[in-house]
Amino acid sequence: MNENEKLIDQSELAQSVAENIPYRFFDFFLVKPLDPIKVTKEFSKPVSTGTPVEDANGVEAQDFDRVETEVKEVDSDYRKGVVITLPLYYDDPNFNGIKLNVGDIVLFKDTVGLRFDLLKDSRLLRMYDLVGAEK
Repeated sequence: MNENEKLIDQSELAQSVAENIPYRFFDFFLVKPLDPIKVTKEFSKPVSTGTPVEDANGVEAQDFDRVETEVKEVDSDYRKGVVITLPLYYDDPNFNGIKLNVGDIVLFKDTVGLRFDLLKDSRLLRMYDLVGAEK
């Protein structure tokens, strides 16, 4: 299954889940986060020049003259999610030419929003928590 088919399935799932949510949220989008986005980052770490040497005060010290760069694949600071419900006060659906609907994919910083434990692994996000939406 390719990425586009997964997103279509997510959109259909969002519609069916939205129908069963007994709440209307005033200021929040209910969003179901998707799998974390992986990115490649470089990390620098100091490399020891040898064994620790004891100074005149009896403190062992170790020199770090070189820096080694390591490349790792880590989770991004941002995450995609599927919109499950729209806020009741979302009165300008054409905000800056963007109209969000249930099932749309949005991008947000992974640390924002409120956990909503009445729907497993979901979050409540305000409009300003959303960084963007997929075309």
